[in-house]
Amino acid sequence: MARKISLRHLRSFLEVAKTGSFTLASARLFQTQSTLTATILQFEEEIGLKLFERSTRRVELTEDAIRFQPVAEKIVRDFDNALNDLQAISKSQRGLIRIAAAPSMAVHILSPALVSFRQHYPDVNISIQDAGSAKIEQAVLDGEVDFGLTSRLHNYPELDYLPVLHDAFGVVMPHGHALAKINRPLKWSDLASHPYIGLTSDTGIGALLKSYPEISVGKNSDPHDHASSTTSLYAMLRLSGKISVLPSLAAKAGPMQEFVFAELTEPVIQREICLITRHLRSFSPNTQRILDVLMETISKLN
Repeated sequence: MARKISLRHLRSFLEVAKTGSFTLASARLFQTQSTLTATILQFEEEIGLKLFERSTRRVELTEDAIRFQPVAEKIVRDFDNALNDLQAISKSQRGLIRIAAAPSMAVHILSPALVSFRQHYPDVNISIQDAGSAKIEQAVLDGEVDFGLTSRLHNYPELDYLPVLHDAFGVVMPHGHALAKINRPLKWSDLASHPYIGLTSDTGIGALLKSYPEISVGKNSDPHDHASSTTSLYAMLRLSGKISVLPSLAAKAGPMQEFVFAELTEPVIQREICLITRHLRSFSPNTQRILDVLMETISKLN
């Protein structure tokens, strides 16, 4: 039975599940509606289960189909990623390297690494996108980028996380702030009474701080302001005169440098930066070359 099921059946199932319509799905798959309907019926007959409840207004997934959908998505994604990997391996001196990185990693790690790489491989195109941890993990998972540089957030089993750097947290504040006048190492408890802007928990920084319930930052100002990225955090800090908490590399990247930064103690909290790749993936020669340069750059910082 299984031999009669192909990727064509899975792609057809997923498109109908996504659109909730045979008409829309057939258009997106560039086939006639009758062909798509026949494919789904064949799929249902082969597995002996009904996948869709059809009505005049919409097509709904059955309970069995709802459970099967993430499995089908993984099978199709893994197949497409494997083909992309084979195509990448076939390229050598020319090609495209796609990287996703936290903004601070782009500034402090990627920038010097790419300068060195370009000196030896000027014809290789490089694409860099900066984003939060969640988007970077998803981009690596979906094969949209070759690797990512950020902190671990969802810890997907399909991804490999190689710790490459540790980055201590500190307080970010305007010049002249009361905390900047304290003549000793600052503690987390010193922040409790000051208005605070946090990063949302879908960022690696926000998620890490949430895992330390014992720290007092923002506790006396709940509910406090939130930002979804360091870019929006910068804008809010400029307007408010409030404080925030960032790892040292993030605090020393781009416009954030205009604020005062002081590392925090009791406890010392560090962000772990990981090189994120898909499990068991094969790299193109170009990607392996830039990874070698990247690791050499990181080793000089540690």
